[in-house]
Amino acid sequence: MSRFFRTQNDSSSSSESSDEELLSSGEEAPAQPAQPKQPMSRFLKTAGDSDASSSSSSSDSDDSDDDDQPAPVAKPAVNRFLRKNAGLGGGSDSDDSDDAPKIVKSAKDKRIEEMQTIGKAIDNAVKIGDWNAASTEFEKLGRLVQRQTGVSEPVPPYWLRAIVSLETAMSATKEKDSKKKLNAAATKALNGLKQKVKKASKEHEELIKEYNKKKAEEKYIAALAPPPPPPKEPAPARSRVAEAAAPGEGPDFTTVGKGGKGVQHTQDTVLKDLAQVNENRGKKNTDRVEQVRTLERLLAVAEKTYLRIRVLLALISARFDYNPAATHMPIDAWMSAQEELDQLVRLLLKEPAYSVDEQVDVEYDDIIERNPKDHGDADGIVRIRGSVISFVDRLDEEFTRSLQNTDPHGTEYIERLRHEKILYKSICLAELYFERTSKEDPRARVIMRRLEHIYYKPDVLVEALEQVNADADSIPALSLRASGNPQSLVHSICILLYKTTNPVLRTRAMLCHIYNHALHNEFYTARDMLLMSHLQESVHSADIMTQILYNRTIVQLGLCAFRCGLIKECQAILQEIFATQRVKELLAQGLHQQRYTTLTPEQEKAERNRQMPFHMHINTELAEAVFLVASMLIEIPLLASLDTEEAKRKTVSKSFRRLLEHANRQVFNGPPENTRDHIMQASKALQDGEWQKARDLIQSIAIWNLMPEAKSVKEMLAKRIQEEGLRTYLFSNAPHYSTLSLELLSRIFSLSLRTVTSIVSKMIWNEELAASLDQASGVVVFHRTETTKLQQLALALSERVAQLVEQNEKTLDNKLGNSAAWADRGDGKGGEKRGGEVAGGGERRGTRTGTRGALRGGARGRGARFAQGLGGQVAGARAVRA
Repeated sequence: MSRFFRTQNDSSSSSESSDEELLSSGEEAPAQPAQPKQPMSRFLKTAGDSDASSSSSSSDSDDSDDDDQPAPVAKPAVNRFLRKNAGLGGGSDSDDSDDAPKIVKSAKDKRIEEMQTIGKAIDNAVKIGDWNAASTEFEKLGRLVQRQTGVSEPVPPYWLRAIVSLETAMSATKEKDSKKKLNAAATKALNGLKQKVKKASKEHEELIKEYNKKKAEEKYIAALAPPPPPPKEPAPARSRVAEAAAPGEGPDFTTVGKGGKGVQHTQDTVLKDLAQVNENRGKKNTDRVEQVRTLERLLAVAEKTYLRIRVLLALISARFDYNPAATHMPIDAWMSAQEELDQLVRLLLKEPAYSVDEQVDVEYDDIIERNPKDHGDADGIVRIRGSVISFVDRLDEEFTRSLQNTDPHGTEYIERLRHEKILYKSICLAELYFERTSKEDPRARVIMRRLEHIYYKPDVLVEALEQVNADADSIPALSLRASGNPQSLVHSICILLYKTTNPVLRTRAMLCHIYNHALHNEFYTARDMLLMSHLQESVHSADIMTQILYNRTIVQLGLCAFRCGLIKECQAILQEIFATQRVKELLAQGLHQQRYTTLTPEQEKAERNRQMPFHMHINTELAEAVFLVASMLIEIPLLASLDTEEAKRKTVSKSFRRLLEHANRQVFNGPPENTRDHIMQASKALQDGEWQKARDLIQSIAIWNLMPEAKSVKEMLAKRIQEEGLRTYLFSNAPHYSTLSLELLSRIFSLSLRTVTSIVSKMIWNEELAASLDQASGVVVFHRTETTKLQQLALALSERVAQLVEQNEKTLDNKLGNSAAWADRGDGKGGEKRGGEVAGGGERRGTRTGTRGALRGGARGRGARFAQGLGGQVAGARAVRA
């Protein structure tokens, strides 16, 4: 074939290959003498000669050589001045490379290209699970970064991207391979890579945080992306089937069904198409995205009320079914489901002749359209099978789940939290619908959902949330406008829930009501409600979420007692929670790290799903500070009042006593760094009588600023520290005084004379202080009697005899197997009776054994008979001490 007729798809080989092609065609070349060939002008060649034709020509040329055809004569070199531009003409690669302009790259550009290459290698290694190769490439990248930072250049984003991507890939691999174990080599390489990535992540922690924040920005992504590709060739014409596979991309698209026929959705085929969608729902190979699109098109076509209700019910269900992520529903899908739910409820409110019920007694054909006139019940209402309350529950649960899986310290959490107002509006709209249709059980459930959104919020936030009910036609009976204030609104909602037959709703409503009272500093009202409801007796058999709500209510009640200045009540309430050392787990604000047991993936997933969203958390550091300060104000005077080691072992707060003993064992105490350090140093200062130092240390704790009415709380703490400092001073120094001026005490502790007199009088009345008050001279007269040597020996002997008897009785009980009987009697009537028989009715009753009860009862009883030989001496010594 003449070379002048070549097309654009022919070869771009060299001129020698072109001449061989002429010789190696299907016909044999005529024999002729060898003569030099003239060079063909390359200006006649086209731009896109294929390499395939060149290779086939070479193979044909070899065949022709086997048939003894004359070999082609080597032609002279082509003049380089006749060559065309690169990419348009032939010629060897070496010639082209010599003529092409050389690109000079800087060292920085070379490093960037090398980093890109290494990054691609890391991604490929991670995709195929080759952790050895990934570790090697990561080390190469680290050396490049180290070299770049050595020349005073910033850390490249490729390095940060590699760290973040490897962390994500390794965490995903851990979850994926929890069931399928890796081999030893891969596990070793993976662990080594984890250590390297962890070290690099720690070195560039701030940069990685900044990278994660800027990751979504277009400029930052553009900086990481490779140079833009050359412009694409025009796409080939799409088939009609391809156009139908992506509906909505053009005005003339057509949905294609089975057999390649176009599907047209009309008013008459809505029910039929809806039945087909419902039939395919849940099957293995069903495209859920396409189902949602089909239902959206059916909703756009449907005009009648019955059809729209049926399509909306199916569409909302399909929205909830489509969840590509295992954690929570995408925000755009959630927003669409919320809008469609509002549309459904408003349609039902507008058309009272149609009702959506969970149970429909009459069986009806789904393909036949129903109307109130022909298919209504006795009331003329068309009953459609469905559940509005289940949609509300699912919408609320998905909102909570999305908050659980969002970083609470980022802007995404705030943006997502703004949707609570939209959700609250949907809940109020559903409440209005159930109120007008007199459906009590669904109404109670939706009111409970509403209560759970407002019971823990301050009044300002509740008022802002209630602003969604501005439309007079969509306001339910229970509203802020009717109640007057948020606290009255919560009270009205709880009163309504108390009348329901569901015990779970009644229990949760009671706990929410108590929580709200505690939030408004109404301690006595909240305490009386908790005690009268007897929830503490039955909460252990409730579900886990109710137990979490109970724990949250208890902690809020303790904080309320502290704000009201009720220190003893606060310590007693919080003791139940903080004695377990699992505060975060009990409040569902974190997972408890168990030392000897591990949770299965299913258990861990269930616990994570129970976690409270971050904006509902109670500050555990604040609660711990409240508990420790309350324990300090109770324990320090108590320690000063006890004079025996055995009495000092009986603690009120074991956790506080443990922290205090640890602080006392410290050789050197530096300046306080955290809340515990402040409280422990304040406790030691209070023991030494330095109440000013203790007050300054407690008030300098920064956590008090997070508490409402922080100024009044600090003033209350200063006053209580003054009073407890006075009590501690009297307990510690009473043996060293015979009389003590009340005015002096008033000046030392900066208290009024009336307050000092009241405190001292109360201590004398409670028999905490052996003294009397001389109001005429304004002094406290201490009654001190020193025991003789014989009395001291008698006291020591009585204590040892009591210990010996108790030990012998324990041994006897273990031998006879009567330990259970003694345990049942405990400190009850058994020991009291035996003690009375031996000692004749001592004052201190209820000891564990009879002899110990006799000894202590006879000692406390003024002049009572004593047991077996020790009567006079021991009784006298005990009476002196008493």
